[in-house]
Amino acid sequence: MRYIDEFRNKKLILRYAERISRMMPSRQINIMEVCGTHTQNFCRFGLAKILPQNLRLIAGPGCPVCVSHQGYIDAAIDLAGRPDTVVVTFGDMLRIPGSRSSLEKTRAKFGSLRVAYSPLESIGIARACPEKKIVFLAVGFETTAPAIALTISAARKQKIKNLFFLTALKLIPPAMEYLAQDKRLKLDGFLCPGHVSAIIGSKAYAVLSGKYRLSCCVAGFEPLDILEGLYFLLCRINRRQAGVDNQYSRVVRNNGNPQALRIMRRVFVRQDAQWRGLGKIPQSGLVVRQEFSQFDAEKVFRLRPRTQDPGPKTQCRCGDVLKGLIAPSACRLFGRACKPASPVGSCMVSNEGACNAHYRYNR
Repeated sequence: MRYIDEFRNKKLILRYAERISRMMPSRQINIMEVCGTHTQNFCRFGLAKILPQNLRLIAGPGCPVCVSHQGYIDAAIDLAGRPDTVVVTFGDMLRIPGSRSSLEKTRAKFGSLRVAYSPLESIGIARACPEKKIVFLAVGFETTAPAIALTISAARKQKIKNLFFLTALKLIPPAMEYLAQDKRLKLDGFLCPGHVSAIIGSKAYAVLSGKYRLSCCVAGFEPLDILEGLYFLLCRINRRQAGVDNQYSRVVRNNGNPQALRIMRRVFVRQDAQWRGLGKIPQSGLVVRQEFSQFDAEKVFRLRPRTQDPGPKTQCRCGDVLKGLIAPSACRLFGRACKPASPVGSCMVSNEGACNAHYRYNR
């Protein structure tokens, strides 16, 4: 198939759904999708309505905006409030709640915040504002990390002195392992993220599958991609033969993108990281190497260690949604006090957040 319409062919979709229904065991099957785009499109195309009720898809922590913890947001707000500093960020970071405020409110108050579509824009902003300290909020998964690493490398080559990076880059496989250990979820398999896998490759999940006997399938994002990915997983579950399949072979290779991996390893080093709703996950974050420390905002600005500040007490259950313990609708605030226009929790902020997707398509 070559065109999007072919991946959304209704007859093929219903045929695949029927095929899945016929092969379903009598017990409940729990599959976690570890990508916000999977969550969004599963809801958007109404796939739950044509699949068996005992096939449960659980939304995992597949949105980098959702898992950016309050300590990081508070540090970014502090920097944006300084008169000599301009914070540059992706647009979906603006409304993430910190412990006391958000970047959107800080921009309205101080005006010292700019939205960028690419990390490379931060170099142009730094050149245009030599009297200011420019701080780029380096947030994302393996998909975003190579572009940020390239930007840091380019800034050093161009001898940019007033550009810094506040990093909160996360790695998906350690988070998947963390969730695989949670017996409350009773997971049977993972629908692995296509964009991340294009960087790290399908082989990155082999250790996880072997260690925890969980089937994994890298899948694309169109309805037929998702259904075929589920079919591959069910084939392995029925055979009780855990392993890794690559449904998204038109984009994802076994070894991923070697150049992207190379620039990531050159600029960043792994360390433990805080995930909102999940806590500290070992070796799940990327920070700037000592060689590039002149660009590390945390060191340059001598920021205090980030702690997981619980912030104001609310009934928001975003943490349980991110862990896959509850569906978004189980939260009392969902669709009432918490909506996309006025999010209480981070899962309602981004289009890839589970609460946002369920609000728009599943209410």
